[in-house]
Amino acid sequence: MNQQDNSYEKPLPAIEAWNRPFWESAKGGVLSLQQCTQCSHIRSPINHVCPKCLSADHEWVRLSGRGTVLSSIVFHQVYHPAFAGDVPYNVSLIQLEEGPRMLSNVVGIPPNEVRGGDAVEAIFDAVTPEVSIPRF
Repeated sequence: MNQQDNSYEKPLPAIEAWNRPFWESAKGGVLSLQQCTQCSHIRSPINHVCPKCLSADHEWVRLSGRGTVLSSIVFHQVYHPAFAGDVPYNVSLIQLEEGPRMLSNVVGIPPNEVRGGDAVEAIFDAVTPEVSIPRF
């Protein structure tokens, strides 16, 4: 699944100061998110304030990468030409062990076999030398 050449044609994230720690961690094979230093809430998506207490204070914390599939859908339609070779593929909502939820893909099994309640663990797909995408 690793593609280390420059032929990756799918959309890539815009890596900026506010999300750089997430992508740098992912590049190193680690899932990390912001944790509020006031109330300890781990937040996803990444944000400039805590949705629980509205504090701007946070630190980046390493997560276990373990979670559970809450729901999954299989895409059969090609919505972007770069994904034509991936159809069918799943988009799954993952409940992380530490609390937050993430949208991602479950890989390693046929897309239509992903079920709610499945235990998953993050892996990191190095799609370019700069970007590794978390999948489960």
